[in-house]
Amino acid sequence: MQFGSMLRKTRIRSGFSQEELAEKIFLSRSAVSRLENDKLELKLADAIRWFQATQAPEALAALLCGVDISTVVQNLSTLIGGFIIWI
Repeated sequence: MQFGSMLRKTRIRSGFSQEELAEKIFLSRSAVSRLENDKLELKLADAIRWFQATQAPEALAALLCGVDISTVVQNLSTLIGGFIIWI
């Protein structure tokens, strides 16, 4: 399973550069880059530190449940947009 795009989105949303996040979660900058590009296997301990540092517990929960975050966000956007038009 590929998690790179979700990792990148949570990092960017939190305002961290790869280097800043790497320092916070005790990884090298190149390891952060390789994780974001799906070139390195994501370990549970790294995922927990990543999502704690980026304050994205919902992303960790989705990852553990096997939910595709981008699909959920897209479906919610469509639902909310349709509801607003209906109002």
